[in-house]
Amino acid sequence: MNFLESIKARAAADVKSIVLPEAGDIRTLKAAAEILKQGFAKVILVGSADKIAGDGAGLDLAAATIIDPANYDKRREMAQRLAQLRKSKGMTVEQADELLDNELYFGVMLVDAGIADGMVAGAANSTADVLRPSLQILKTAPGTKLVSSFFIMVVPDCDLGADGIFLFSDCGLNQNPNAEEMASIAVSSAESFRVLTGQEPVVAMLSHSSKGSAKHADVDKVVEATKIAKEAAPHLALDGEFQLDAAIVPEIGAAKAKGSPVAGKANCLIFPDLDAGNIGYKLVERLAKAAAYGPVTQGIAKPVNDLSRGCSYEDIVGVAAITAVQAQGTTPG
Repeated sequence: MNFLESIKARAAADVKSIVLPEAGDIRTLKAAAEILKQGFAKVILVGSADKIAGDGAGLDLAAATIIDPANYDKRREMAQRLAQLRKSKGMTVEQADELLDNELYFGVMLVDAGIADGMVAGAANSTADVLRPSLQILKTAPGTKLVSSFFIMVVPDCDLGADGIFLFSDCGLNQNPNAEEMASIAVSSAESFRVLTGQEPVVAMLSHSSKGSAKHADVDKVVEATKIAKEAAPHLALDGEFQLDAAIVPEIGAAKAKGSPVAGKANCLIFPDLDAGNIGYKLVERLAKAAAYGPVTQGIAKPVNDLSRGCSYEDIVGVAAITAVQAQGTTPG
């Protein structure tokens, strides 16, 4: 069973409801039909039932829950809740009600109300538009200071990491995190790895230096981030700063960072900036023929995940499965 199949099996064992608010996009409707067919999640679609039926002609969407913001019986209650959440910004109930015409705000409010357990969007909207209501309404998870993203990379025929499975972060959101932010990304990533793979995270803080082999302000940032992360989560197997080879190749780790519990064994790779992370995951995806699952969002109080606007309906299905497992919040056992 490959990684995605195992995720779907876990999702099916404790079925959650995922809202797909972009029902005006045929990819969303195809994904909804496939999710329902596979049975690993319940699906909520946001939009007009008549339009969804017309656009999705030929698709089996009978089991989907369709909620039309225009005639939702709890809309007034939802608007009052949204106004309360945004009262510090001066939002009135009337303004909140207008905002609920936006499919993304409406979808996030369904998650806030517990009607949906998570949301997947971005096929037809930008990352900023998807994350804005998520942060305004759901906010960050308790104890988390920063929302970040990661990819699960599954490298074929590889005995490094967790038998070829790695988490790469941050590859999609934070341009140039400072030391405190990098530390927060590391701690969140470790928990994400544990939840999604069921294996213990071994976290490497990456740099162009290994344990003082180079001197630069960029290296100093990673050294400080490592210190902060260790203080915040002393239970984690986490160390740095490491060059990539010292982090994942046992013999090189032993030579460059003797005595480190992480060197040569890492399965969670924390990049010093977005350039490094984005380039790194794309290199591994293209040259090592790795499967890249993501970007997956972490640090929001309830799971909301963003899609690439170039995604396929199969991509939406995969992200929905990951979101459902995030909503379970437990490791396999």
